[in-house]
Order: sequence, then C-alpha cells, then structure tokens
Amino acid sequence: MKCPFCGYTESKVIDSRPTDEGTRIRRRRECLKCAKRFTTYEIIESLPIIVVKKDKTREPFDRQKLFNGLLRACEKRPVSIEMLEKAVDDIEAALQNSLDREVTSLRVGEYAMEKLKEIDEVAYVRFASVYRQFKDISSFREEIDKLLPEG
Repeated sequence: MKCPFCGYTESKVIDSRPTDEGTRIRRRRECLKCAKRFTTYEIIESLPIIVVKKDKTREPFDRQKLFNGLLRACEKRPVSIEMLEKAVDDIEAALQNSLDREVTSLRVGEYAMEKLKEIDEVAYVRFASVYRQFKDISSFREEIDKLLPEG
C-alpha cells in the first residue's frame, strides 16, 4: 500500500475492523518510512459470471433463474426452500471460485443436477428430463438406472 504522504510502498497494519455490515474492512496503517498514519478500505472484488448458452449468446449469471429451475424440479417434493437456497449458494460459489469468468450453461446445469441428486432423486430425474432433452424412453430409463443400486 503506497503512503499518501511520502509515497513509500511499505506499511504496517495498526488496526482492522469491519464496516458497512461486513462488506468492507477499514484498516489503519502506519508508513514504515515516515511513520505517518493513514486509513485504507478493503472490499471484495466480485467479477460478473457470464453464462454462454447453447446458441452461443451470453448473459450474466442469474441466481434467481437457477433457483426457479430447481424450484420447478422440486415441486410437490419434500424439499425446503432453505435447501434450494443452499444449493444455489453452493453452485454460485463453485462458479465464483473457478477462474473462468465465462461458463457454459451446460456446466451450470451439471452443477444443478449434482445438487439435485443429493437433495431429491425424483427432482433430479425431473430436472434431467428437461435439461438433457431425452429423445425417447430408453434414454430416460438409462438415467434412472444410474440411480438404482447395482445388484
């Protein structure tokens, strides 16, 4: 951090505390050269995630759209809203943690199917039937067979 008084690039942190409901951190610093004190603010950089759709169009990631898709798959199933919100949070975190700023809708759909498989198998099959656009009953059966235990 560059000192605003002398321009020296080394300083030490004297005090840190959260501000703005934890969205920023206020740091009191002391320049190691001139010993003057100054304040800096640190914020989390959030880069937008762009979803590349099948037709190659691009749109910003929309967590509400993902939530609505999961909600439709879980209709009339014993799945709480909190479980779905957690799934969306996990998927969004996985996307944010990847170094890619552009992700395919295919990848978002795969993440969604993984989460639904953990939450509710019926919802998983519902989502997969729409997402994978099964051509016939045999491809649908193959997906269900993957869920059944070997034996």
